[in-house]
Amino acid sequence: MNDSSSRQAERPAGLGDGGVSVRGVTVRFGGLTALDDVTLTALPRQVTGIIGPNGAGKTTLLNVLCGFVKPDAGQIQFDGRELSKLRPHQLAGLGIARTLQGVGLFSGLSVVENVMVGATSKSRAGFWSGFLGLPRSDRDERKLRDLAMQALDRVGAADLADSLPGALPHGSRKRVALARALVAQPRLLLLDEPASGLSEAELADLGELMIGLAEDTSVVVIEHRMDLMMSVCNTIFVLDFGKVIAAGTPEQVQSDPAVTAAYLGTEDRAPGDSDLLVSGEASIAAAPVAAVPGGEAAPGEAGAGSARVAGEERSAGDE
Repeated sequence: MNDSSSRQAERPAGLGDGGVSVRGVTVRFGGLTALDDVTLTALPRQVTGIIGPNGAGKTTLLNVLCGFVKPDAGQIQFDGRELSKLRPHQLAGLGIARTLQGVGLFSGLSVVENVMVGATSKSRAGFWSGFLGLPRSDRDERKLRDLAMQALDRVGAADLADSLPGALPHGSRKRVALARALVAQPRLLLLDEPASGLSEAELADLGELMIGLAEDTSVVVIEHRMDLMMSVCNTIFVLDFGKVIAAGTPEQVQSDPAVTAAYLGTEDRAPGDSDLLVSGEASIAAAPVAAVPGGEAAPGEAGAGSARVAGEERSAGDE
């Protein structure tokens, strides 16, 4: 699904257009260093992937980007503005949205109402207008509902608007959670394992959607599905034990010996690191690097050969 080098050449945008710059970020939880002097850049209107074995620090990095975790050292900039001292709700106002590993939907609200929750930064009526039932509040609610329906339509879930989340299969709930992030019309979208629990057919749809989102949004994604990542990402950064050990196009990362060693393990790695092994028959080297839509392949065509990482996250904050 991806010819990443050509897509990079088509959009040589600067960081001031909505890019993210991480410089020397370190995060410690007690005596554990979850991120160690991490430096990376996510360019605007591209899909930037972050991969690595379990416990590498991927979710911690995403938590830093969205303000959930404050770094002990380093700088994070979005659109040229320093983020490390801002609170999460302030980041939302800047156009940053995030999905979680779990869908996190409200069971008592309908699908469209769940998505409307993500559009609160677009609300103008305020508490008292809503409390008193003023006309301004009604207009505001109609606006948010319209935005929510647009977001649901974008992810192919508009027909589910009146359903309750509990009545939906997992793949549909993941779409609703993504719509909730998109409804705020973010300029930076952070995706935390969006493919978890999806079928192969749903994985193909997700890949096409992510590429479409990157046409007007900077997308940063962490994911264990190597077939998906190699298919949709323009640039991939590889974390291992909190350090960036490789970066480049999917093709460059796939052929990097340091990446293979991180996933497959080497004799000089610390004892007890067997959880770094890749489950299944294929390693990262076997994940397909396919062409963008219009080419011959699509994400998910690797089938059982897709690389997944076994075990649980080891770093604090990596769920």
